[in-house]
Amino acid sequence: MAHKCSLFKYNNIERMSKASSIWLPIFFLFAQLFHASQADIGTASQYKPPYTPTECFGNDPTQFPSSNFFAAAGEGIWDNGAACGRQYLISCINSVLPKACKAGQTIQIKIVDRAKTSQSRPTKEGTTMVLSNAALAAIALPNTPSLNIDYRQV
Repeated sequence: MAHKCSLFKYNNIERMSKASSIWLPIFFLFAQLFHASQADIGTASQYKPPYTPTECFGNDPTQFPSSNFFAAAGEGIWDNGAACGRQYLISCINSVLPKACKAGQTIQIKIVDRAKTSQSRPTKEGTTMVLSNAALAAIALPNTPSLNIDYRQV
């Protein structure tokens, strides 16, 4: 009896080993594909001029990128001012307005201000980022009140 039981255990271990040798590489492949994203989901609204003075750089006109793609950081990413100067890749996922997002558009923005204290008030309070007019218009229809965004620090 002991001999049959040992053989049964050995056969089960052998089958499990074969199964794991097939599925383990597939699991790691999917893990790598999903791990590579590193993006977060957040919300964005818009603010209009005047943009200065900013919490990060005051009245310095060189703080704004030539593209005019910049933003004020919401409290979730403000990080006690460490967000100043950070760059993010952002894209629009969806909005309260149908078809407001510009599909396939990703832009790089620079954090220059804190949303809570910005000179101009956002179209919606409490968002992850408050985008300049140019930044919002690059990824969504102008004057869209708020967006769900995909963002990743670069």
